[in-house]
Amino acid sequence: TRILILTRGFHNILPMATTWWLVTNLMNIAIPPSMNFTGELLIMSALFNWCPTMIIMLGLSMLITASYSLHMFLSTQMGPTLLNNQTEPMHSREHLLITLHLIPLLMISLKPELVI
Repeated sequence: TRILILTRGFHNILPMATTWWLVTNLMNIAIPPSMNFTGELLIMSALFNWCPTMIIMLGLSMLITASYSLHMFLSTQMGPTLLNNQTEPMHSREHLLITLHLIPLLMISLKPELVI
């Protein structure tokens, strides 16, 4: 978090990296069909059966977490760039590496029987 000011405006410099970061952020804030969404639904139903007033605190914590993740994404990706030096664009091997990390996550989210 010490260099968040320097990462401002990365949307203009590295648009595909921004897209990948958005996808991982959306998975983190429990957008369906992510594993986080399934986990949060199971936690919410279990806590609601245990203590109905707990759902308010859990809902607020989920809302705060999601808004913080989106705030971090928007504060680092949007706005004017502060760096004038050129960066190398991402090559296809980096996109392949990120894809190979995210596809199993999506597959496990859509079909959890693959793991169990």
